Amino acid sequence: MRERHLAALFAATLLVLLLHPDGGSAAAQAKSGASPQSRPNQAEVSTAQKYFTDVTLVNQDGQTMRFYSDLLKDRCVVIDVFFTSCDGVCPVLGEKMAKIQAWLGDRLGKDVYLISLSVDPVTDTPPRLKEYAKRFNAKPGWFFLTGRKENVEFALHKLGQYVEAREDHTNLLLLGNDRTQLWKKAFGLAPTDELLRVVESVVNDR
Repeated sequence: MRERHLAALFAATLLVLLLHPDGGSAAAQAKSGASPQSRPNQAEVSTAQKYFTDVTLVNQDGQTMRFYSDLLKDRCVVIDVFFTSCDGVCPVLGEKMAKIQAWLGDRLGKDVYLISLSVDPVTDTPPRLKEYAKRFNAKPGWFFLTGRKENVEFALHKLGQYVEAREDHTNLLLLGNDRTQLWKKAFGLAPTDELLRVVESVVNDR
């Protein structure tokens, strides 16, 4: 499985993330719904923060979270996309994420976050996400995210996971280590032991 450091991903064709020409512009951030207060001084932010931005999302507890600063910064993440009314691949991906949660143990919620981002934010309200999270015994550190439609779509674009129809979402897991700028992708339906090897390679990267 090919991998690239994040700096290279921002400079050229991306393997894991899909970079858009207007991704870091003020116009794009304004379209996302991010307020001027949520856009930090450009001289003080990393390349990753400029790219992902602090567009706001909402977790299963109704709490507002900044995309980069609250979810990605200085952490490792495993990200999948889903929608709660999906009765096909989404529950399978959820079970895979639950197995990753078990493998992480007490690292979850500290230096590693699991992120499940809905591709149907209109339907997937925080209470609905909270009920869905119970299906997988989600623990603190596993965030199920929704939000304003334009904000969620913005975040999905940044991850290369935006689709017009919710049923067309990918079965990929995105794995990132913000500290070392290592990002990988993995097929979410792969055997669990194979997925865990990829997870380990990212969260233990130094």
